[in-house]
Amino acid sequence: MNYFRITLIAFTALLVLSCGASRQSLIRTVDTSPKHEFRGVWVQTVGQSRYQQMNSAAMKHYLSEMVRKFDEAGINALIFQVRPEADTFYPSDLEPWSRFLTGVQGKSPDDPSFDPLAFLIEECHKRGMELHAWLNPYRVKTNINNPLAPSHIYWKYPERFVQYGNQLFFDPGLPENRSFICQVVRDIVSRYDVDAVHMDDYFYPYPIAGTPFPDDNSFNAYAGSQGFSSGQRADWRRNNVNLLIQQLKYTIAGTKPWVRFGVSPFGIYRNKRNTPDGSGSDTNGLENYGDLYADIKLWVEKGWIDYNLPQLYWEIGHERADYTTLLQWWNANNFGQPLYIGQDLQRSMDKNELDEKIRQSREMSFVHGNCFWYGYLILENSGGIADALKAGAHRAKALIPAYTHLHKGRPVKVKKLTQIFTEDMHFLAWEHRRQPQNPETARQFVIYRFSANEKVDLDRAENIVAVTPDNFYVLPYEGGGNKYTYAVTALDAFKNEGKAAKIKVKL
Repeated sequence: MNYFRITLIAFTALLVLSCGASRQSLIRTVDTSPKHEFRGVWVQTVGQSRYQQMNSAAMKHYLSEMVRKFDEAGINALIFQVRPEADTFYPSDLEPWSRFLTGVQGKSPDDPSFDPLAFLIEECHKRGMELHAWLNPYRVKTNINNPLAPSHIYWKYPERFVQYGNQLFFDPGLPENRSFICQVVRDIVSRYDVDAVHMDDYFYPYPIAGTPFPDDNSFNAYAGSQGFSSGQRADWRRNNVNLLIQQLKYTIAGTKPWVRFGVSPFGIYRNKRNTPDGSGSDTNGLENYGDLYADIKLWVEKGWIDYNLPQLYWEIGHERADYTTLLQWWNANNFGQPLYIGQDLQRSMDKNELDEKIRQSREMSFVHGNCFWYGYLILENSGGIADALKAGAHRAKALIPAYTHLHKGRPVKVKKLTQIFTEDMHFLAWEHRRQPQNPETARQFVIYRFSANEKVDLDRAENIVAVTPDNFYVLPYEGGGNKYTYAVTALDAFKNEGKAAKIKVKL
């Protein structure tokens, strides 16, 4: 098939969705166990020393346990920071190994065959979870005194970088920097089976009071030819980020059209007081648009990103940035695109608000999941948060909502579903033709179980027992006297689900 067609269809579909969204209700009935819900978790590596203390074998064990614990807590998408400071958690000819991995930037793991990104992808996929490769686009140093590896691109082109405060950044105004960042992303997408590329709110850096961002050279070199006057620097900066986002979307779509591009912006797009038409949120805080030069609403409207994940980290009733107010604003301004909500676990736990925040998000018609910061809290079950999710909001498994704006269809039904007995186990097996480069074929399988007299209803999340890339499922043994119906469906790369094959078994 012509996969470029997928991209064209996606942009056409977006127009249809955005036109129809305003006619739909903004509120829906809350489903306490939704079958389709994005449940992500951010795992940062910047500022972390834990990985530096592990050899490759220990890190493999740690990462494997990390994925297992997240899976048990109901998480279905791991957003892992693989490029914290223009350095990497994977082997690259473009950038050096990360200092947060080995302690010294450019130093490789003790096992030269160990690839943390490839390992994480495999661990996530075998549990039916997604791996989103999280990159910081512009940041090079979190502290100006941090040494850079001799192979770092800075030493080849120091004129392409600027210091702001105590940090070092790629200059966002330079076209060659945008091209390099796209080259990094193309390298990841082409070599790894990532489900998505992810960026957070670090575009132009957070402003330092009284210190202008030092981009005079790039502004003088490019602004005029791009149609911006001397008084339009803010618009020029926004255009620089717009160009990067657009280039990244086309880079990803041109490499693997089924890989998504997601952004998690700061939680306030624009304050109402700063929008002449009053279209901003009824808030009073730092803005994506005016302070970070990130026009996230435009990116969503144009279809340059595949999901939007604003960070709504404030409390319910917060004086300057009320969670509920912002949730409703983003829900009303989604343009038919996938929308998830970023939740601050610690703040929510401190105020005992997490359940209510999730309930409110499920009430929004265009919100289809949540993502949790700081992921290590779930990993360590801090304050019993992992247990609470398992017993409450995540008591049933959930499938990631289909990315129908990219492709809407069904993978073919699995064939020859049968039960097999061996000396060691009793399992189900089935056949399904796979084509790794065809995203419309099966990537995973969903296993449902129903009791003997229970209606087979695939809309019930409670009946999902596993999501797996394997074409078999090991059955539990319960003494041989209990009757069940099992159903198996296929999921394609876009999370579209096929029709079910069914079989009756006795366990």
